[in-house]
Parts: sequence; C-alpha cells; structure tokens
Amino acid sequence: MTSQMPTPDGRPPRRSLLPLAAIGLIALGGAAAFAWAAGWIGSSGRLTSQRFVDTIEATGADHPGFRRAHSKGVCVSGSFQGTAEGVALSSARAFSQAAVPVLGRMSIGGGDPHGADAAARVRSMALLIRTDDGQQWRMAMNSFPFFGAPTLEAFLEQTRAGIPDPATGKPDPAKMAAFLARYPQARRFQAWAESARWSDSWANTAYNGVHTFHFINTNGERQPVRWSMRPQAPFVEMDKAKREQASADYLAEELDRRLATGPLRWDMVVTLPDAGDALDDPSQPWPETRRQVTVGTLSFEQAQPQATGPCRDVNFDPLILPTGIAASDDPILAARSGVYAQSFFRREREIASGKASDATDQEASP
Repeated sequence: MTSQMPTPDGRPPRRSLLPLAAIGLIALGGAAAFAWAAGWIGSSGRLTSQRFVDTIEATGADHPGFRRAHSKGVCVSGSFQGTAEGVALSSARAFSQAAVPVLGRMSIGGGDPHGADAAARVRSMALLIRTDDGQQWRMAMNSFPFFGAPTLEAFLEQTRAGIPDPATGKPDPAKMAAFLARYPQARRFQAWAESARWSDSWANTAYNGVHTFHFINTNGERQPVRWSMRPQAPFVEMDKAKREQASADYLAEELDRRLATGPLRWDMVVTLPDAGDALDDPSQPWPETRRQVTVGTLSFEQAQPQATGPCRDVNFDPLILPTGIAASDDPILAARSGVYAQSFFRREREIASGKASDATDQEASP
C-alpha cells in the first residue's frame, strides 16, 4: 500500500478530480444512450417502439392488460422433440434433448380481445421452449407466408393507414389505397389475403416465422433458415358461409374438442435459401423449390384461458434465442422485439395497477 506525502504546509494533498469526472461522463453517456434507445429523448423524428405502439393503439379502442396486437388468444402447453437433421444444423439444446417442455399461445390478428374469430384473416402461434440447460427459445409465427411491408417506415405507414377517421369512425380507404400503390409487397400480401383458403381450425393451420435466422452447428458452421410449423392434421376449408355461422369463439371451442381426443402436432420445417435469396427482407418469400428439412415435432396436449393461463404474462420476443441460433440483420425482426417489449411493459403496468380486470378475470381495484 502506498501513502501520499503531505504538502509543505502540513495539509493533505488535493486529489485530482479528472478520474472521477471521466467516470461520470462515461456513466452519463451510457444513460443518454439508453434513454435514446428507449425513445425517451431525441425521438421527435425517429421511429421508436413507443411510436409504433402508440400508432397501433390509435387504430382501435383501449383494452387494458391485453396485448396491443393479436389481443385475443388462448394458452397451450406441450413439448418439442428434435430430429437428427436438426442436431446436424444447430447446436441448440432443443434439438438434442429428448423432449422439451413448451408453453405456447394461439391467437388471431387484430387488437380486439373480443373480436369474432371468423373475421380474423391472420392466425398466429407463439412458443417458449425452455431446455434443461436453462436456455430459452421464443418465437412468434403467423399464418401468412411473408410480411406485408418491406421496411420499418412502410410498416408504420401501413399501421397509420388503419387509424379510423374521426369523421367516419373507420379507416380512410384513400390512405390504404395510397399505401398499396406505393408498395408492391403490400399488394402481394393483399392478394394472398384475398385468395388463400381459410382453414377451419388452429390445429390444421401452418405458421411461418417469415424472418431469416442462422442455425449454427457444433463446428461453428452457419446456415440461414426460415422456419415453419406445418400441421399433421389435414387441412379442412372453412368457406364464407361457415364463417358467417360460426360462434365468436369457435377456434378455442374447436381446439378444446380436438385436445379432448389427443395431442395436436406440427412438424417444424426449415427452408434453406439459395444464393441471392433475401436474408434481411421478410416481404420477399423464398421459392417453394428451395431445400426443406424437418428438424422437429411440436405437440400440444392442453389449453387454458388466456386470462388465467401461464402465457398471459409472457413476452414472446422473437430475439430471445438459445446458443446455436442467431438472428439475421433483418431490421423488421429487430423492431418486432422492441415493439413486443413496449407492449409487454404497458399491459403489465395496467395489470399491476388493478385496472385490467377483463384481461385477468379478476375484480378491478377501486
């Protein structure tokens, strides 16, 4: 240990403030960067998670405690079992563990937690796979085969076009027409929505990740993939007449009837791109002729209401990934992670305040 020599007048030497000042500047810079990333400062002209969620909220009525998008859903649980082909492509424990517990959520598109199932064109599956080494793999998939917007700016423009006009209470058709005129990817998505056949169940619907991820094997080799869950249950079409006659909650009711007779299963299939296929644009589908590999089987055995089920308070952030799987540079994928987090924060705050009785099936706080 060293000691400082006294000054000639007997007083202790003055310490330099430079090291403390440097530490303070570093801390201040870190705080500023965090605040900027969170959209708390300097966000007037930036696309932030807050701005996205604000815009989504403006498209419909308030529903405290519910997700801002895909608000209506049910919890499901089961397991995942990987294949040898999955082990060859990725070192993720989910592919080598015998059976991995899975918590999931089946939902429909839109922000109304009481909307009619038959009116929702998009259906969704979200998963949380928790392996025995403590890692998690979360994913969020939809029934559409590609995304409807090529950029974050286009995604926000599309959402804004859905905000009701105060004069009519409905979105302005001219704004959506202008959006469609600007983006061919959106027109392609609209064509899919108008022509694709509706299935009559969550259980016989295919769900697609649409974003590119990288599988990394034990040798460190990286393989771009896009994954899908393909149902083992045969497809049955639900035409317009049947949809018009269906109850508002027919998907959950039908799911319960199926689960009463046995597990529901999907094959997890990954598609491998060829050179030149888009890796960072989910609005660009890969040709169906690309090589496909079955890497696992997903099984659901139980379902629970969302309000009291274990999936209610889970943020299915698609960027929570285990070792052996990495995200691509897709900016929309990164934005989804931030928007999901913002939606999660807002609804959990509402639940904690006791003002979300509908979402929790509990009495509201006075």
